[in-house]
Amino acid sequence: MSTEPSADQEIETESRADTIARWTAALSDIPNVGKRLGPVAERQAALPAVVEARARADTRSGDRVRTFAELDRMSDRIAASLRAGGVPAGARMVLAVPPGIDFVTLVFALLKARLIAVLIDPGMGRENLLQCLADVEPDGFIGPPRVQAIRTLLRRRFPKARFHVTCGRRYFWGGWTLASLRRDDRSSLPDEPCSLDDPAAIIFTTGSTGPPKGVFYRHRQFARQVEEIQTHYQLLPGSCDVAAFPLFGLFNALMGCTTIFPEMDYTRPADVEPSRIIDAVRRWKATRSFGSPAFWNRVATYCDEHDVDLTPLQTVYSAGAPVPVHVLERVLPRLEENGNLFTPYGATEALPVASIGAREVLSETARATRAGKGTCVGRRFPGIAWKVIEISDEPAATIDQVKEVPVGTIGELMVLGDVVTERYVTREEANALHKVADGDRTWHRMGDVGYLDDDDRFWFCGRKAHRVETAGGTMFTIPCEAVIASHSAIYRAALVGVGRPPRQRPVMIAEPWPDHWPDSESAERELLEELESLARAHPFPHPIERFFLMRRLPTDIRHNAKIFREQLARWAEERIGRP
Repeated sequence: MSTEPSADQEIETESRADTIARWTAALSDIPNVGKRLGPVAERQAALPAVVEARARADTRSGDRVRTFAELDRMSDRIAASLRAGGVPAGARMVLAVPPGIDFVTLVFALLKARLIAVLIDPGMGRENLLQCLADVEPDGFIGPPRVQAIRTLLRRRFPKARFHVTCGRRYFWGGWTLASLRRDDRSSLPDEPCSLDDPAAIIFTTGSTGPPKGVFYRHRQFARQVEEIQTHYQLLPGSCDVAAFPLFGLFNALMGCTTIFPEMDYTRPADVEPSRIIDAVRRWKATRSFGSPAFWNRVATYCDEHDVDLTPLQTVYSAGAPVPVHVLERVLPRLEENGNLFTPYGATEALPVASIGAREVLSETARATRAGKGTCVGRRFPGIAWKVIEISDEPAATIDQVKEVPVGTIGELMVLGDVVTERYVTREEANALHKVADGDRTWHRMGDVGYLDDDDRFWFCGRKAHRVETAGGTMFTIPCEAVIASHSAIYRAALVGVGRPPRQRPVMIAEPWPDHWPDSESAERELLEELESLARAHPFPHPIERFFLMRRLPTDIRHNAKIFREQLARWAEERIGRP
């Protein structure tokens, strides 16, 4: 059967593209990203903008809903009340609110008020969290009573913080409540100029390769992100998205799309209850959804066990770590006919950078991935320029200090474009290692290693900080791990180095599928021997010296997908000793 589009499909595609082009053009003259919500709300006032799907609801009426008009009006009211209450433009406000209607409303309110939303990952650990909050020097906190109580007890760590909003009951700490800001309709926003280069947010990295860093966002980066994503994926106004990763769905409203927040623990996507996701998809007739690889692995397993599909989903997105081929193979048949799963590639500092669809992966690149050639993350977005340069752990202040490597050679990726952020505002020493000046533009060194192929696709081979430098040469994590994970009993694996470069000892730690965990010592030895044999059959620069099994590899809380290899390296060193 031909896979070429029919004439009708081509006309529909052209019409879709024209619709989206007109939509984005109508908003492009508004520099304040938050205020772009106004024209959207005028066009589709009564349509649901944000929904909190209740797990026990049988119909839509059981879910909590805020329309576009309500979202615009409520965010206007909160923004005006904060500024009238004395919060100055440019104030840094920590937003510690769980995903849902209030979260989206408050983000738009802060943007409209020209305040800086500080978004921080609660899963980075208590000490990292407190240090990040102290480093950012916030002017205030928005959060539930528990957050405000902790902030009050630790107030000496936040000497500038004096504007506070409690989402719930306020006790002895003062400030506003979210309910009081919602009720206040007496104020209006100051008539102040705003440009695309005005500050908009500080978003923290996950800290998977070091201390979390605060990334400085301007309105320009958010505006361009929305335009790039809507145009590239052809997202029509009126569509519906189940957001299993809240930040990706944050600006759905500016695309005219409904965001459904399913009832789940967003800090544990790998443990989601799949039936709740499927119920939300069907109840709201959602056509797309974003989730981490661990999230979709869980959902796909449920679909296989219960023989159910994911219709009416047409498009699925997954990112945060390389998406295993087995996840693509199992999710794709569960979508609507001709549906696809896309794996957008990027980072907190630069998103989106590239994308590839599961159909291209399964037909063209999957075999090479399993053979240890890396994971193809696809072609760059139109607004991105990229280079692969020689790997170095040293700073490069200007573009003339880096050297590109030939196509097919593994190096370090650097990117340039309007979605690329210019600097860190905490851990500022990292700017020298990641930012490269090119006239009045700034390149970002992604910290990822890989290579470009003849079709200008990037093949991801791991994090630069995770490479293992042995006496026989450098070993990269993703290619080596894919070879081990090709064993039918292994879900995923992690390569770590013990000792100091350039004489590190490579160690592989594998996580079997739960139903393939060895039931005896002899079965464990047999599985380890099979993994060793599999590794010996590949031309790694240095033999992998030791193999271990672990029931669950430690991962980040944002995606449950990025493996904390630093922890595993210490764990391995305790067992085999430092050379």
